Amino acid sequence: MAEGIFRHEIAKAGLQDRVRIDSAGTHSYHIGAPPDPRAQTAIRRRGVDISGLRGRQVTDVDFDEFDYILAMDEANLGILRRNAPPHAQERIRLLLSYSSRYPDQEVPDPYYGGARGFEENLDMIEDAVAGLISDIRTAFPASA
Repeated sequence: MAEGIFRHEIAKAGLQDRVRIDSAGTHSYHIGAPPDPRAQTAIRRRGVDISGLRGRQVTDVDFDEFDYILAMDEANLGILRRNAPPHAQERIRLLLSYSSRYPDQEVPDPYYGGARGFEENLDMIEDAVAGLISDIRTAFPASA
């Protein structure tokens, strides 16, 4: 869901030509699988289609390829930090560290909850993505 919201908001901000976006899990549970149908339904109500996304696992190359490496929760943050080389450590953060309403909280796993959990996650993600886009604009200003 975070990748879908981020792609959507980056396009609305006109930054799609300057930002490369991907998502990956720290475990191999869902490699090649589409997003949970409940996630697809919830995000579709917000005008975003994630049906074409497929799960993949984080690779060593990701730590060199991306300027932002964001985790949804502390457990995955720890796994990323343990696996990342020293030069990538400062790029690894919780997604909600960019949030104004939920700073430094975890995005809870909605898998075992009802549909409302997916909606709440999207609220959190949207808030964090707004802060992330602001940070990107500051860190990587457009050249004149």
